[in-house]
Amino acid sequence: MPTRLRKVRRLRGSRTHGWGQIGQHRKTGAKGGRGMAGGHKHKWTKLLKTDYFGEHGFTPVRVAAKKTVNLFQVSEYAQKSGSDTVNLHQLGVSKLLGGGKLLKPLTIVVEEWSKKAAEKIERVGGKVVKPEEVKSA
Repeated sequence: MPTRLRKVRRLRGSRTHGWGQIGQHRKTGAKGGRGMAGGHKHKWTKLLKTDYFGEHGFTPVRVAAKKTVNLFQVSEYAQKSGSDTVNLHQLGVSKLLGGGKLLKPLTIVVEEWSKKAAEKIERVGGKVVKPEEVKSA
């Protein structure tokens, strides 16, 4: 005895499976599907608007932020290490700022420093040196 095909098997390939116009049997009412559903079918006209596809503009080049350290941090580091010379260049620091105060005279090796930092260091009797000056000495 022959078996009948189930309705689902019979409707394979029919796109709407007996529910009429596209979108009539969707969970979200008459909106036409969730998200980007139908992007290549019934929502195609929305996608044809200018500037929908592709990349636009440019990505600006980001300047790497300088790693900075304040005077009080250098003072703490000098106390822990117990030396009179602190080479911030070797520690990866590029600029010395003038926050806090120094407790003893230090020789600090760093690429850049602020005016206030230099004043405070010289007031205590220390000095700030560029890395190139240390290598030549």
